[in-house]
Amino acid sequence: MPVIAIVGAGPNLGLATARKFGSEGFDVGLVSRNPDRLEDLVGALRPAGITASAQTADLRRTGQATGALTRVAGALGPIDVLVYSPLASHDWIKPVTDTSSDDMGAALELGVLGAVDSVDAVLPTMRERGTGTLLFTTGGAAVAPSPERASSAVSNAAEVAYAKLLHGSLVDEGIHVAHTAIVGGLGPGLKHAPEDVAEVLWRQHVERDGFQHVVE
Repeated sequence: MPVIAIVGAGPNLGLATARKFGSEGFDVGLVSRNPDRLEDLVGALRPAGITASAQTADLRRTGQATGALTRVAGALGPIDVLVYSPLASHDWIKPVTDTSSDDMGAALELGVLGAVDSVDAVLPTMRERGTGTLLFTTGGAAVAPSPERASSAVSNAAEVAYAKLLHGSLVDEGIHVAHTAIVGGLGPGLKHAPEDVAEVLWRQHVERDGFQHVVE
């Protein structure tokens, strides 16, 4: 069975993506800091017959994402698709003149360093096999930075730069890298339904067309 690993899995996009890929025959690895949330997600997937492995990790701590994804691969097999989609804490998101180095550092640890650790865990096997998909999702600050959301603007820009460098470096090795920017609220009753964005991620994996996709 092919395997998708969702890093930063939660009850909205993470669950919707797990259901979509699971319905297409994937086993699912779920990585989150919150064990209770992971238990709920696995329980939500079970009625659909989707096999899931849940692993805890604090993405801001060096090496924890790598360790969690290594455990996912040990439980389910090599990871074919990585989705990196953690949510930043609202505590860090402030106007630029109120944003401290601690706020910015926390956002960069989550958005960039956690992404690097996650890629480090899955990329060697993808390169050996000559195939794989790396999908990064961020909020709209990646394409429309606001001075009211400074840490998101900076960390999103850095994450997208990293993903774009990967895209250019890996395209000739059969590994597709894509970024999705979600502009506006995501969740039940909000601007974007999680299921619709999960379909976008599925198409990115299957169609492998272009780097950046903006969901407006």
